Amino acid sequence: MTIKKGFLSLVDNQPNFSNQAIENAVNTLKIGWVQKGYELDYAIANNSVLTSSQKNDLKDDIDNVSYLNLGRTLGDLVRHTASIIDATIIPVPENETQQETFLSILQNVQSVQSLVPDVYGVGASEKSRSVDDHLGTLNNIFSNTTDSSAPVFTSLLNSINFISSANLATETALETAYDDLKNFLAGIVADSTDFQTTLDNFATAVATAHTNFNTALSSEPYLTHRNNLASQREKINVQVSLENSNLVGLSGYIETLSNNLSYSDLANDPSLRKLMSNVAQNIQWQTYFNDYKTNQSKINPIYNISTDSDKSAIIDQVLANSGLPDVVDYFDLEAVADKSERDDRIDNKNYDKYTTEQRITKSCEQLGLVTANRSIYDKSQRLLDNMNQHDREKIAQQLDANESSTTLT
Repeated sequence: MTIKKGFLSLVDNQPNFSNQAIENAVNTLKIGWVQKGYELDYAIANNSVLTSSQKNDLKDDIDNVSYLNLGRTLGDLVRHTASIIDATIIPVPENETQQETFLSILQNVQSVQSLVPDVYGVGASEKSRSVDDHLGTLNNIFSNTTDSSAPVFTSLLNSINFISSANLATETALETAYDDLKNFLAGIVADSTDFQTTLDNFATAVATAHTNFNTALSSEPYLTHRNNLASQREKINVQVSLENSNLVGLSGYIETLSNNLSYSDLANDPSLRKLMSNVAQNIQWQTYFNDYKTNQSKINPIYNISTDSDKSAIIDQVLANSGLPDVVDYFDLEAVADKSERDDRIDNKNYDKYTTEQRITKSCEQLGLVTANRSIYDKSQRLLDNMNQHDREKIAQQLDANESSTTLT
């Protein structure tokens, strides 16, 4: 139920969602070479002269030591979260306008949270489809953790501070190379000619500075922090990649799940089930439709038990509800003999011609029970125990069949 208290004061206003929290967190990491690298990444992304191809080539050229190129990582992260807020992360066919909004993204993510358990029988997180699997970067997962480990941004900040405070000459050289390339980009104009060689030279200078800085960090006390930078950067890239993959195909994923649920609902109609079985080209769906009636016949509400229920107790209850065991006294030879005629394993043809003792003996023989040198009461006891156990096994099989038919596989 929607909470109405305080809502009236909101109706004339918008939430004004933004990625400001991410930008604020990223700002705390802009120290030393990371600050300079972020400025360069921004200059490349917003340059109006370079073509998209030139920008991509340039970014590739200076990404030779990726973990040091944190400016690009953080720039990509900010742009990624901004594209979720304005919904431009959702692809649009050429010549069409964007119909998605941040609200529609939120609604679709919510739909997935209920659809995945219905279709797969597990929580959305088990299929990497939780809210954080779609929107974790906006949900501050890099600034918080659910365990005792340091958050990604906290860990990054610690290593950046440690390395930057050492005032290594190779870091200073990298900052200079970043600035030189950034300043060159600011100076090129649309009618510039033959600047590619100079651009390449500046890019090479950055790549060389990356290599030298990386070498300077190859031994302790810097190596541990170098490795940590690489590890935390990878966590950011993995999360961004997961979110991008999930969100880009979100509508199609929801449609697939919804359609499959609809097909299973339609299978309740025998005529439609037969039609779908005939036209389905997928073998798994054919099997599902063809086996539907058989599996449906095995479903019985009395067998629906929780996973922690005692199966033996359920069998006892079902037997009791069915009036079983209907014979408990093996001394009642007539009752035992009559029960044997109701046992689906025993061929009782011409049993009406036999005496009670003969029916018991012949039933024992059919079930492979020893009769030689056994008294009639011993035979009766063995036969009755066998038949009562068979009743339990039949209920157990029906219980398993019900569970199988009602369990997602």
